[in-house]
Amino acid sequence: MVEITADSTIYDLLKAKPEATEALFKFGMGCVGCAIARGETIREAAEAHGIPLSELLVALGIKE
Repeated sequence: MVEITADSTIYDLLKAKPEATEALFKFGMGCVGCAIARGETIREAAEAHGIPLSELLVALGIKE
């Protein structure tokens, strides 16, 4: 199993941790149906959505 970090793609996050969908929705991120999710990292998504990376990582239960 691949370790999920801030530099993993949203796609890889959702494959490894499907329950992460709920945390993403809480932050207003519709990543589940987004075509960009295959190539966008968690770090990039947080920046694009104006979400503090540290808060998102805690909610997802992953490390930087």
